[in-house]
Amino acid sequence: MSEPSVQTRKSARRPTLADVARLAGVSLGSASRALSNPAQVRPRTLQAVNQAVAQLGYIRDGAARALASRRTQTIAAVYPTLNNPIFAHSTHSIQQTLWSLGYQLLIVSHEYHAEDEAAFIRTALERGIDGLIMVGTDHPASVYAMLDQYQLPYVLTWSVDESPHPYCVGVSNFDTAHLLASKALALGHRHLGICGGDITRNERARCRRKGILAAVAEAGAEVRDEWIVEFPFSYDGGRAAIRHYWALAQRPSVILFGTDLLAMGALDECRRMGVRVPDEISLIGFDGIEEAAMLQPALTTVRVPAPEIGRRAAELIVRLVEGQPVAPTVPMQAVFVPGESLGPPAMIAVGG
Repeated sequence: MSEPSVQTRKSARRPTLADVARLAGVSLGSASRALSNPAQVRPRTLQAVNQAVAQLGYIRDGAARALASRRTQTIAAVYPTLNNPIFAHSTHSIQQTLWSLGYQLLIVSHEYHAEDEAAFIRTALERGIDGLIMVGTDHPASVYAMLDQYQLPYVLTWSVDESPHPYCVGVSNFDTAHLLASKALALGHRHLGICGGDITRNERARCRRKGILAAVAEAGAEVRDEWIVEFPFSYDGGRAAIRHYWALAQRPSVILFGTDLLAMGALDECRRMGVRVPDEISLIGFDGIEEAAMLQPALTTVRVPAPEIGRRAAELIVRLVEGQPVAPTVPMQAVFVPGESLGPPAMIAVGG
């Protein structure tokens, strides 16, 4: 069978919402509610409308709908990177929750270039969004000024540190890092290394460092300046960190990493170099991604509730967009995940 001509394709009439309602045997208003707010219609009506939509190939006119309602039913989420499995779990949860509430997700990533964040958000505003979800609480003043100017509802995620904003969905990175350091100190470690990312414009990395240092100070232990390093949040960053520590005349007996990716890269580099973990050095991660438990030895870490953060953030931003009453949020709790990468201190690791 030959393909329809260009003229035929141009003259074919697009199905309308009235066509959907007629085929489904419902009123125009019921068909509209079924597509805009499916939770508000009876299951039988929703099924009939969905079948009619599929049969007719009906596609709603998003531009016209947005013009009439002054909403696009779109929420933007700005991530520092998409190259981390922990963010994928959160993104999936946000998308699924928004979809169930009649919204769609627009994802933006600035790859840890905080200076570009305002430009990315401005582009999202130009496309048309109803609300914004951001990772972290530390953002350029230009971002907050823009959100205030456009009166755009927003939710901050992954962190509750260093922010007066009432809608922060996440954990205290300070308290969680303090917990991890305390676990190492309880095993007898007194020489701790800290390997994270750039703490500039990143309160998560900054507060994790502060939490470790606070626990060390309380225990009278030691973190030397050369034991505090910054490397990219990646496997290669962790590999480079181990090479750095192993080149020192004196090194820590345990290293606390800012992410599991760093710790996993470090563990791989230890294997390559013949360094025994935890016999010669202990390693601790942060995030609790599933892959960390598959390593040999399994990584000691802390599990951040990424899916729950995504779900709560999505529900919260929709309530803010729709003007529903919202109570201030409370910090979520991370869960310590013990693994074989943390053991008692090895004297060889301290003496070099």
